[in-house]
Amino acid sequence: MSDGVMERRPVDHRAPRMRRLAQLPIFLTLAGRRVLVAGDGTAVAWKAELLCAAGAAVEVFAAHPCEELCALAAQSPGGAITLRHRDWRAEDFKNAAIAVGGFTDDGAAECFARAARAASVPVNVIDKPAYCDFSFGAIVNRSPLVIGISTDGAAPIFAQAIRARLEAMIPHGFALWVQAAQRWRQAVQASGLAFGARRRFWQMFAAHALAHPDREPEQSDFHDLIERTREHAATSDAGSITLVGAGPGDPELLTLRAVRALQSADIILFDDLVAHEVLEFARREAKKMLVGKTGYAASCRQDEINALMVALAKSGKRVVRLKGGDPLIFGRAGEEIAACRTASIPVEIVPGITAAQGAAARLATPLTQRREVRRLQYVTGHAENGNLPENLDWASLADPATTTVVYMPKRTIGALAARAIAEGLAPDTPAVAIAAATRPQQTIISGSVADVAAKLAAHRLADPVLVFIGRVFEGAARLEGNNASALPQRLQFS
Repeated sequence: MSDGVMERRPVDHRAPRMRRLAQLPIFLTLAGRRVLVAGDGTAVAWKAELLCAAGAAVEVFAAHPCEELCALAAQSPGGAITLRHRDWRAEDFKNAAIAVGGFTDDGAAECFARAARAASVPVNVIDKPAYCDFSFGAIVNRSPLVIGISTDGAAPIFAQAIRARLEAMIPHGFALWVQAAQRWRQAVQASGLAFGARRRFWQMFAAHALAHPDREPEQSDFHDLIERTREHAATSDAGSITLVGAGPGDPELLTLRAVRALQSADIILFDDLVAHEVLEFARREAKKMLVGKTGYAASCRQDEINALMVALAKSGKRVVRLKGGDPLIFGRAGEEIAACRTASIPVEIVPGITAAQGAAARLATPLTQRREVRRLQYVTGHAENGNLPENLDWASLADPATTTVVYMPKRTIGALAARAIAEGLAPDTPAVAIAAATRPQQTIISGSVADVAAKLAAHRLADPVLVFIGRVFEGAARLEGNNASALPQRLQFS
């Protein structure tokens, strides 16, 4: 125990197990392999075309094939299509990779599925999931980049709607970059680069492809990426440290740069305030360690975190120090940066959306107003000893043209409000407390600077809390309570 605060040690974070999958998404190589298709009609023709496009040798068993099947057999988009003008037989399943049937009658469907399984051939009966070992799903085709979408047969129209949105979002040029990756993979393997450097090459390749989605890759791109990889490898033996802002909680508020840092990290040291959904952006092989720092609770010592961070980087690891909000705002980043510089370890800062910005966005309230509210200030609600800081600028806190955001205010907001009122702040100045900002359990408590402490104490909120003070929040009373319904919907592509 130090200064009245219990200490705790950094602990390894065990990633949660994979959540249940309704189906296992797999991509089956069918080039040159025999596939059996039985039945007739438009749906059967479409499945035959899909299989043919994957390079399969498709045999269609139909006594009287429809016009679409005949046209497809005459001009197939990939592998050959052979029409057998008869019904299927049990011996037809021999050496088939998969079997697909189209039947309106449940009895015929059940018979087909039973025969396929007897021959140990995976089977799909179109639009009859009870007789299926696998399903096709909706497909976004940027081959070799292929995206499959499944709803486990529950809502195929919904899957098609998602596919349409993804089609609009994903450039067709991505296919060219994946083709380039196929051409260059062997050269990268033979380049003499170590495993970590090869991984870095593909990370830079991905960033380059995302930045130039509609340009055809050239051999000069490959040479440039290889050279940059060698330069990076020459300077990265000592490892590196990146301080990353995780934002206030909503994982969708991460920056692209933060995501790239998480995906390239060997080890992630994270705080209690970091939402676990944010950690899902890290690669699964990365080691994750909780180095929790929580106000008025057991916390890891800062000097211990600094020493761990430096030791890991010196061993050649790419370390990400993941902090809630923005690392440069009340995040003790100064001490960590100083430790890195003392140890001559490269350090990079990836800013994040601080809690005040995230909370204000959820409240749909600007923190400044032209002419009327001309200053915004962030203050901490407690000093190192846990009490109200002695060196706050009380004149600025009492200024009616200022918006004040109080971080870590739960134990001291009463004293802060009383002193600000004594210094001239109007008691009826609006004050809003917001807990777990941007998260599903977000809670809003609105009132005035005179009563915010009592309201906050009555709710006994356990989540991280901010208190906003200022005239810009005069309309916030209508947002009182659990405001999860005010959160924006996910997956808005339009």
